[in-house]
Amino acid sequence: MKTHQAPSVTLSLIGLIIIGIAWAQHLSQAAGENWPQWRGPYQTGVSDSENLPATWSGTGNIVWKTPLPAWSGGTPIVWGDKIFLTSPTKGTGQSVTPPPEQQRERRGRRGRRGGGRSPGGDALLLICVSRTDGTILWQRELDTGNQLHRKGNDSSPSPVTDGKHVWVVTGTGAVAAFDMEGKEIWKKNLQDDYGRFGLMWGYASSPLLYNGTLIIEVLHGYRTDDPSYIVAFNAATGEEIWRQERPTDALSESPDAYTTPALLEHNGATQIVISGGDYVTGHHPDTGKEIWRSGGLNPHQERNYRVVGSPFVVDGIIYAPTRKRPLLALRAGGTGDITDSHLVWKWDGAGAPDVPTPASDGTYFYMVDDRGLATCLDAKTGEVVWGPERTAQGTVSASPILADGKLYITNEYAVTTVIAAGPEFKVLATNELDGSYTLSSLAVSGSQLFMRTGTHLYCIGTE
Repeated sequence: MKTHQAPSVTLSLIGLIIIGIAWAQHLSQAAGENWPQWRGPYQTGVSDSENLPATWSGTGNIVWKTPLPAWSGGTPIVWGDKIFLTSPTKGTGQSVTPPPEQQRERRGRRGRRGGGRSPGGDALLLICVSRTDGTILWQRELDTGNQLHRKGNDSSPSPVTDGKHVWVVTGTGAVAAFDMEGKEIWKKNLQDDYGRFGLMWGYASSPLLYNGTLIIEVLHGYRTDDPSYIVAFNAATGEEIWRQERPTDALSESPDAYTTPALLEHNGATQIVISGGDYVTGHHPDTGKEIWRSGGLNPHQERNYRVVGSPFVVDGIIYAPTRKRPLLALRAGGTGDITDSHLVWKWDGAGAPDVPTPASDGTYFYMVDDRGLATCLDAKTGEVVWGPERTAQGTVSASPILADGKLYITNEYAVTTVIAAGPEFKVLATNELDGSYTLSSLAVSGSQLFMRTGTHLYCIGTE
C-alpha cells in the first residue's frame, strides 16, 4: 500500500514546493511594488524595486504632481493603485522654511495630567490619492486641533496598511481604521483613554502592524509625570489587547521619543523593538512584556537626549540611533540587561544622525546627518567604508532610501542627492524640485518614487 501511495505523496510534496516558491516570489514582488508603512516593507529604508530614476527636475521624469493642502513630515505609503498620506487642512503649505509660529511655541515644563485635548486648530486629514494619475480619490477628517511643534505638526505619524485596511494615528491622539474605499471602521483617542501626551515637541510616532495587531508607543516625560507605555489594539475592531508601561530613569526631556517600533524575527520568534528614554527594549508581541533591555543611548545621562531616529533590524542586528552619538548595533537574542553582552559595535564619530533614520541592506550601513554629510559603514563591524561626504547644501530631516543600487537623500529644500550604493562614494545626480519645506521621506513602489514636498505630492519615474 505504501508503494502505491508514494507517487501521490511525491507529487504532493512537489506541489507544496511549487506553491512555496510561488508564494516567495509573490512576497518579493509585493515588497517591490508596495510601500506599506514608515521605512518601507522591511522597515529598513530598503526596497527591491528596480529601474528607478536617478535624475528628475520640475519638468523631467515627473509622471504627475498633486497639490496638497499643507506640509507634513508624514511619509506617503503605497499599496497597489492607492497612496495614503496625512495632512492638516491648511495654513502652512506654501512655506519654504518652518512657519514663524513654530519658533514662538511655549516651552512649559509640565502639562496637566489626565485626559483632554487642546481645542481649535486646523483639521487633520487622511488623504487617498490615485497612483495612476494623482487624483485625490477621497479624504477623511481624523481630528481637529492641529498644532505646530517646531519642525513638525500633528500629522507627522505615517499611516500603515495591509492592502485591505489602512490605519492612522495623529499627534492629537486620534487612532482610526478605514477600508481602502474610505469607510471608517473604528476610531478612538489615546489622550482621552490614557492621558495627555507629554512630549516637548508633539507626538510623532508611526503605528506598527503585526499579525492583526496595531501597536503604538507613547514615550514621554518632559511635560508629564505619567509613565511611558506601549499599547496594542485589535486591528479589526480597535479593542485594546494589552497595555504595558515602559519604565525609564531618563531625565528632563530625555524620556521623549519620536521613534517608531520595529519588528525583530529571531530563532523563530517575533519581538517588538522600542527605542527611546535612554534605552532600547525588546517586548513580547502577545503581551507587551519586556524581554530584554540595553542601555547606552545616553551614556552620560544628559537631560536633552530625546530620540528621533527609529530602530530597525537587519540580519539579526538591531540598529538604534540616539541624539547623534552613540549609535548602537546590538546582537539579537538574550534576556534581561544586554547592554554589554550583546553590543556588536557603536559609532561615536562624526556624521552620526540626529533626525534621519539610517538605511542598511545588511552589507553596508548608510547614514546621513542633519547637515547632509553621508557616511557608509560596514554593517557587521561598524568600520568606515567611506565618509563623511558632503551632499547638497541644506538641513536634512527626511530619512535616506536605498533602492536599485542607489541611495536617495532629500533635504528640507526638496533637493535630492542620489549616491551610488556600495564601497565607493559617487554622486550620480542632484535633483531640485519646488524648493518648499520638505520633511517627508521618499516612498518607493515599482519603478517609481513618491516624494512629498511642502506643496505637492510627486510621482517620479523614468519617461
